[in-house]
Amino acid sequence: MSHANDDVYTERNTADARQRRLAEAFDDLWDAFVDPAEAMADDDGAAWLRLTTAGLPGGPAEAPFATESQLDAIRAECRALAVTNEFAINGHENRISFVVGSGHSYRAVARPGTTPDAALLAEVQSVVDEFVRINRWRARQQEIVRRRDRDGEAFLRLFAADDGIARVRFVEPSQIRTPPAEAHDPAARFGIRTAPGDVETPLAYCIDGRWFAAGEIQHRKANVDANMKRGLPLFYPVRKNLGRAEKLLRNMSVVAEIQSAIALIRKHQSGTRTSVQRFVDAQADASAAQAGSPRTTHFRRYAPGTILDAHAGMEYEFPTVGIDVSRHVAVLGAELRAIASRLVMPEFMLTSDASNANYASTMVAEGPAVRMFQRLQNEMIEDDLELFDRVIGHAIRAGRLPDETARCVAIQGMAPSLAVRDRLKETQADAILLRCGAMSRETMALRHGLDPEKERELLKCGQASTEQASTEQASTEQASAEPVSA
Repeated sequence: MSHANDDVYTERNTADARQRRLAEAFDDLWDAFVDPAEAMADDDGAAWLRLTTAGLPGGPAEAPFATESQLDAIRAECRALAVTNEFAINGHENRISFVVGSGHSYRAVARPGTTPDAALLAEVQSVVDEFVRINRWRARQQEIVRRRDRDGEAFLRLFAADDGIARVRFVEPSQIRTPPAEAHDPAARFGIRTAPGDVETPLAYCIDGRWFAAGEIQHRKANVDANMKRGLPLFYPVRKNLGRAEKLLRNMSVVAEIQSAIALIRKHQSGTRTSVQRFVDAQADASAAQAGSPRTTHFRRYAPGTILDAHAGMEYEFPTVGIDVSRHVAVLGAELRAIASRLVMPEFMLTSDASNANYASTMVAEGPAVRMFQRLQNEMIEDDLELFDRVIGHAIRAGRLPDETARCVAIQGMAPSLAVRDRLKETQADAILLRCGAMSRETMALRHGLDPEKERELLKCGQASTEQASTEQASTEQASAEPVSA
């Protein structure tokens, strides 16, 4: 009997030993295991997006998204920044202010080599002005810049109306998606059907599962190559910088709030918990019992200029003395400069802190910020003129304009001035160009923010008033000069 028990005991020990050795082997194997995906994640655990688009025609290798779901995630993250991050909001608003400003001006002019009559130019200008008024184009321009920066793209849909004026409405980027039945069609990726072998020529856009002709949709994309079907949000490269800047500012504020809220800390060198509690009860000016809790809150008022007397064994410590905010402010400034570098803007345009900046020296004609804003203005004018061509074409098809309009009339766009202006020098230079025949009076008026039609009417009214006043004065003088009969 004893031999049988010894065998069982030996067998059990052997099994335990084997299990223990096997567990140790697995532990060693797990400790030595290297996850290949570990190198493609940041310290905060966020996984990197795939950069390669092998096997996916139409997408450049440097595209930060390869699927619609990845694009949705990028857009959602940048939209959250545009709503919650104060620095991102300031960046968006400043770009709107400098790119759009008070709004761009659009005039109907003759195409080179043609001489349309004044009546036709006036009719085309009337169509343009009515389109701007009905579609609230000044405000819509601001929203175009905001959407293009926030989402990386802006979709505008034109609705043909019987009166010859097209209505424009925005389409959300999330509505442009490829139907599941055509998910494997390379020409229909990301909800945009393109010409075979030419990804830059859109043929149709799929909105909520329905395809619409490209002539009804205008797609303004940003921050990607021309052969990329969808755009990339402005703040995507610096989204983590924006998050760190916001957290750093929050932590600085919270720490300063806590430190400033604690007026002093009393240290009882030799007191027990009971003696300290009795001391607190004795020093309290008021006490309040908490409902449903055995705890009692004690209040002590320290009036301005209060003098504290400490007995032996007690120390008073003031934590606010050791606050050094300057070190954290320097780190915050470095993060904000990195974000401003992405925007090609001076730091004060992002932080609204002009203490270390000179606006006049920043917004000169050769400054990088001015060059960047001018480039954005020119891009916006090109997109607007392409849209106005469609508007004029719709007015021609509706019978509001004659057929020769598109051949002999064009739309000219002009953006507000960006650089610090010397009005006298600008006016003198414009006057020289006007005398040389290199600039029209209308263009000169637009450059200075004036409406040529209104100014022409005001000049006519002023000239008529002057002539009438001269006539009345002459009549009065003649009447006074005639002799009075006896």
